[in-house]
Amino acid sequence: MGTVHNGGMMIRFEHVTKRYPDGTTAVDDLSFEVAEGELVTLVGPSGCGKTTTMKMVNRLIDPTGGTIHVGGENIADTDPVELRRRIGYVIQQVGLFPHKTVLDNTATVPHLLGIPRKKGRERAAELLDLVGLDPTVYGHRYPDQLSGGQRQRVGVARALAADPPVLLMDEPFGAVDPVVREHLQNEFRHLQRTLGKTVLFVTHDIEEAIRLGDRIAVYGQGRIEQFDTPAAVLGAPATGYVAEFVGADRGIKRLSVTPVEPGDLEERPVVRLDDPAGRAAEALAADDASWAVVLDGEAAPYGWVPAAALTGDGPDGATVRDHARPMDATLPVGAPLREAFGALLGHDAGWIAVLDEGRYAGVLTPGGLHAALRRATSADASRTTREAVTLETVPGA
Repeated sequence: MGTVHNGGMMIRFEHVTKRYPDGTTAVDDLSFEVAEGELVTLVGPSGCGKTTTMKMVNRLIDPTGGTIHVGGENIADTDPVELRRRIGYVIQQVGLFPHKTVLDNTATVPHLLGIPRKKGRERAAELLDLVGLDPTVYGHRYPDQLSGGQRQRVGVARALAADPPVLLMDEPFGAVDPVVREHLQNEFRHLQRTLGKTVLFVTHDIEEAIRLGDRIAVYGQGRIEQFDTPAAVLGAPATGYVAEFVGADRGIKRLSVTPVEPGDLEERPVVRLDDPAGRAAEALAADDASWAVVLDGEAAPYGWVPAAALTGDGPDGATVRDHARPMDATLPVGAPLREAFGALLGHDAGWIAVLDEGRYAGVLTPGGLHAALRRATSADASRTTREAVTLETVPGA
């Protein structure tokens, strides 16, 4: 999803089991690795073991068997308090101190680590600004003076205050309304790309897991049923359980994690705004084209022009500009198909112009969008590239 990984393994589980005295097995023989700088979402129903997995990373829960390494160090050999101070932790309830200001709440961990008060508060102010809370406006407020979404931002800022390499997040956005939740998710994803932290993120919401995760661990009962990219989980569920969990509408969900690629685009005749209308008409006639994309002087799309408009009677010296129809339905290469679908619907358009670093690259049509989704799904199912996929079409009646 765009995060740059540094290549090393930050978190490693090796045959980890957690069994309670009453015989309940919360986690059973769990083995997986999380790369440095990677955001992994743990998703599954209540009671499946995902939160237990997370709490074992900072030793809020100790495993019955197996080993957990963080940054190459066996955490069983680490003092739990020191370990927790090096790992950021964000929970749904946030857990802010009600008697402390927002700034002091954010500076809590630097203070515990012995960082001078002035430096810790400066760091806290920087982080509040980073999560979208102006410290001059919010720093002196108390938690009960904030909205739920604002309190969650403070929780994230506090977890980042000691610059931890690992961040654990347990249903952090679950207590806010859906609109605020999506906004927080988008902001956090942008923040993750900027900071490159290694993140384990627990959620029961498959949509959230897909939107945020570089990879997803889909939990059954105490075990991981599939650990893969969001696209692969949606396009090629490993088991019937995974297919049922991600839902019958997984093809629709797949739109969010499938990017527009150059191979998805169609070529159309192109004319320039200042081309003579007569010459443009001749070019379209030679291509037997009913319309053309109109570009401006910077090779960016301006709109389109129907061939019929160019061939009608008009003044001498007329240019394409005199007949062009503006159209601002555009998106960049790499944008998710979901955005493309939204643009097609929002503009009531039969195509949208796709840009590569601001320059026109081609058009995406509804048919091209559907084909892109089919190719991506087939590629994941066969573990190949989209370019290697040949689509079969049903012949017309």
